[in-house]
Amino acid sequence: MSILKANDIGISFGGVKAVDGVSFAVSPGQILSIIGPNGAGKTTLFNIVSGIYAASRGTIRLADEDVTGLSPHKLAERGLSRTFQNLQIFQRMTACENVMVGRHLREKCSLLPALFRAPSVTRQNRETRAAALDLLAYVGLKDVADMPAGSLPYGACKRVEIARALAAEPRVLLLDEPAAGCNAVETEEIDHLIRQVADRGVAVVLVEHDMKLVMKISDRILVLERGRPLAEGTPREVRDDPKVLEAYLGQHGAQEAARA
Repeated sequence: MSILKANDIGISFGGVKAVDGVSFAVSPGQILSIIGPNGAGKTTLFNIVSGIYAASRGTIRLADEDVTGLSPHKLAERGLSRTFQNLQIFQRMTACENVMVGRHLREKCSLLPALFRAPSVTRQNRETRAAALDLLAYVGLKDVADMPAGSLPYGACKRVEIARALAAEPRVLLLDEPAAGCNAVETEEIDHLIRQVADRGVAVVLVEHDMKLVMKISDRILVLERGRPLAEGTPREVRDDPKVLEAYLGQHGAQEAARA
């Protein structure tokens, strides 16, 4: 059963159809990659699904609830987390503190106990830190938990961001170019981490330009071109689709690839 369904999603900016008639579904534990040339509408689609943009048409269902048009924090409460194309971490905070921020939706605290530092708040802070440390261990970063995030290598910062998204205990995780800017070793670490997350039963929707990574870890792939769906299927089906080859390589390149 699908945990996240998008149906006939569309949005326009100044008369330009950035996303036009896109539908997809993803099940718990499944990895769906959304790919396409630059300007295909991938990140715009992510922004609609995560509540940053309001779609002009279409519906989004999360765990069979219509969540179309809900704000990002309402979606997060219902189990949808995301990372961003550009790194979004607090540079001066430690790696652990960054992950602790992601736990705020799971904390039970009101203003007065926090102001007066009630024992319940102290206890909750300890529990939140412990949970953050567990997540940093999960992404392979427990040894740098108390280092400023801004001092960490870029690939490690990417994993901190994923750990923070996981701190909200999502059922669906949207990853916008998680391997962008990473070297080969860091990309391999991200690859392994994404598969681990899916194996925990979390549905993963991925936007990524690294085709080697996409073909290796995806269960299914959705290809967009100029805001519209071009193809969808298994990695093998998408890789061998002439329309996809033409979109990436041009007509001449696709013909050369077909003859190769």
